[in-house]
Amino acid sequence: MFIKACLNGSRSAGEHPRLPLTPAELAADAVAVRLAGAGAVHVHPRDATGRESLDAADVGAATTAIRAAAPGLPVGVSTGLWIAGGDASVRLEAVTAWAALPAGARPDFTSVNLSEPGFGELARVLLEAGIGVEAGVWTPADAATLTASGLAGRMTRILVEVIDAPYEEAVPRATAVLDRLGGSPAPRLLHGEGPATWPLVAEAVRLGLATRIGLEDTLLDPDGGPAADNADLVRRALSAPSP
Repeated sequence: MFIKACLNGSRSAGEHPRLPLTPAELAADAVAVRLAGAGAVHVHPRDATGRESLDAADVGAATTAIRAAAPGLPVGVSTGLWIAGGDASVRLEAVTAWAALPAGARPDFTSVNLSEPGFGELARVLLEAGIGVEAGVWTPADAATLTASGLAGRMTRILVEVIDAPYEEAVPRATAVLDRLGGSPAPRLLHGEGPATWPLVAEAVRLGLATRIGLEDTLLDPDGGPAADNADLVRRALSAPSP
């Protein structure tokens, strides 16, 4: 099963003792999750103050450090609109600058959420720079928007993401999105956050889909205890039984 490790997300220092934030910490964690069985990593680069950043220098530093430590491991980053203060034009300007990074400093792929304005333009800028795009699809309406965009077939993956759902609603919500995607050709990756994390890891196993796990999505192991670190979460996900 393909599993992507989401190493830090928007979490701040202090939320977990093993949360990686700096390029060196992300690189060390990338090595650990690869050994645990992850096939790719997804990270939220930080600036010198520890804040999430879309600045080319910060994205390049994180990507370069991971590549040096874990050669060949695909590296993805976020383009979450909140990182740009909710301003789509600021985000587009920042991401456009990634094309000027050396090839080794550009991420392999990025996540772009359909629920945020500017998906089409941002996706095209990334694709023109040779950076893959993962379409973040949270709802059936997002799935319809992706289909209408004409870009579905160019996506590296379609991320079926269940956000802020209680445990018992995770699978039904995911099913509704998967059904709306229909025959879209890009590979699916199914995952949840918070209480939806572990039921959707199990559902991904059942359906034969890729999934992701890491401290971005949950601070708890499948038994409800504190997660040790990202590598342990990957190992737990790879041994998860299907429902």
